[in-house]
Amino acid sequence: MRSSSVSRMSPPAIALLLAIALFFLGGLIQPGFVNAGQAINIVRLAAFLGIIAAGQTLVIVSGGEGIDLSVGAVVTISAILVYRITGGDNAQLLPALAAALGVGALIGLANGIGVTALGIPPLVMTLGMTGIVQGLVLVVTQGQLVGKAPPFLSQYVSSPLVGPLPGIVFIWALVGVGMWLLLERTRYGKELFGVGVNRVTSRLSGVRVPWVVVATYTLSGVLSAFGGVMLLGFTQNVFLNLGSPFLFPSVAAVVVGGTMLAGGKGSYWGTMAGALVLTLLTSLLTASQLPEAIRQMILGVTLLVLITAYGRQRSLRQ
Repeated sequence: MRSSSVSRMSPPAIALLLAIALFFLGGLIQPGFVNAGQAINIVRLAAFLGIIAAGQTLVIVSGGEGIDLSVGAVVTISAILVYRITGGDNAQLLPALAAALGVGALIGLANGIGVTALGIPPLVMTLGMTGIVQGLVLVVTQGQLVGKAPPFLSQYVSSPLVGPLPGIVFIWALVGVGMWLLLERTRYGKELFGVGVNRVTSRLSGVRVPWVVVATYTLSGVLSAFGGVMLLGFTQNVFLNLGSPFLFPSVAAVVVGGTMLAGGKGSYWGTMAGALVLTLLTSLLTASQLPEAIRQMILGVTLLVLITAYGRQRSLRQ
C-alpha cells in the first residue's frame, strides 16, 4: 500500500519531500544544521537558481530537444550591464534593469529565430549564442569590470524584508505565482504544453508553433537576465563567469522537479522544489568537505536516480 501511494505521488511532491529529508539529514552530518536561520538561508540561495531555471523550464517543456545553454551567459551580461550602468547610483537602477531585460530578450529572440527559422538544433544554437555573448562581454569590457552595484538592490534582495525573510524569497514567490499563471491560465501555456507533446499535431490544430517557440526562448532570456540582476544584489560584484555555475544546475533543477526532458509535461512548482533539493545537496556535500570531483559524481548519480524513480523513459515510450 505504501509503495503504491508513493508511486502515485507527483514528481514535484517527491522532490519536496526529498528536500525536507535532506534538510533533516543535515542535522546528522553537521550538528546545528537544522534551525530556522539555516532554512531561510537555504531558501535564499535556492531562489537565485530557481529564478534562473524558470526560463529553462519553459524551454524544456516546449520539447524539440530544447535546452537553453545560454542562460549562464545571459546571467553574466545582465549583471554586468546593471553594474556598469548604475555605477552604484540607485536612480539608475530602473533604466539599467530595463536594459538588462531587453538584452536578455534579444538574446532569447535570436535563439528562437535560429531554432525555428534556420532549423538549428537548440543545443547548437544556444551554445553558439553563449560564445557570442561571452565574446561581446570581453570586447565591451576589455576584461575590466568597472562599476558598482546599487545599494538599493542589495538591500531589497539580501536584507530582511519581513521579519527574518530576505526580499529575494518574496521575489521568488512572485515569480512562482507568475509562472503558474503563465503555464496554467493563459493560451500561451496551453499551447506550450501541446507543442511539447507533438508539434505536428499542434500545427494541424491551428497553433502557431514557431511563434510559441520563439516566445519561449525570448522569455527564457528575460528570466535569465532577471535572475542575473537578482544575483548581483546578492554578490554585490561581478566577474566574467558569474553565471556559468548556474548552467548545469538550471537544467538539473528542472529535471529533478519532474519536468519531462522530451517536453510536454512539467511544472514550475517542481522546478522550485528541484532548486531546493540541489541547494541542500550542495550544502551538505560542502559541509562534508568531499573533493569537488566526488561532489559532481554524487550530483550526477542523484539526477539519474530521480529520473529513474519518475519512470521518465518508460512513460515516454508509452
